[in-house]
Amino acid sequence: MVPLLEAAGHRVFAPSLTGFGDKAHLLGPEVGLDTHVDDVVGLITEENLRDVVLVGHSYAGLVISSAANRIPERIAHLVYLDAMVPEDGESAVDVQPMTRQLIELAEKSESGWRVPPMPEQPAPFGLFGVTDPADVAWLRGMLSDQPVRCLQQPVRLGNPAAHAIPRTHIHNVGAMPAGVTRRPVPPIQPNGTAAQVWELPTGHDCMITMPSELSELLLKLS
Repeated sequence: MVPLLEAAGHRVFAPSLTGFGDKAHLLGPEVGLDTHVDDVVGLITEENLRDVVLVGHSYAGLVISSAANRIPERIAHLVYLDAMVPEDGESAVDVQPMTRQLIELAEKSESGWRVPPMPEQPAPFGLFGVTDPADVAWLRGMLSDQPVRCLQQPVRLGNPAAHAIPRTHIHNVGAMPAGVTRRPVPPIQPNGTAAQVWELPTGHDCMITMPSELSELLLKLS
């Protein structure tokens, strides 16, 4: 995604959240949603970014919601990419009830806090919707456990200024595994405008399966 968007003239950041990617060595039971919000807010403020189009995929819908609540003056648009869209005080369990099962598995495990990645499923589901063998192998090498606190901590969305930020929802409408639900998007968004919902005919990890098509949608917001 980064080279496609940069080629269109945009400055792009794809930060690793604490416990993942180049920050995998920081993984621990104390890492939670608040940690990841600090990661995003810290990047935006340290780079002195403004007019940011902030994109959150999956669980990161919680992250961008809380980040925008903290620094709404720096955010131009929120994009919920097949993401959890919370209300004030909600956790991942409230938005996506199946995460309760993941929390229970983590609490019963040897560590007591590690949530392992979802396993690959038979086609057409694959690994988060990725089915190409080469892509699956690449993706599997990047996956790591998630701290259970990420799914337990609630978002805080009490800043009225954040309600004014425009939103776009992108739904991946390919095959969806059993137990995964999507909360309907309210027809009117918090800023009073009609909801903008776009769809991609693919699985959950559309940045891998349809990067060009996803880039084209994001560029419409610039």
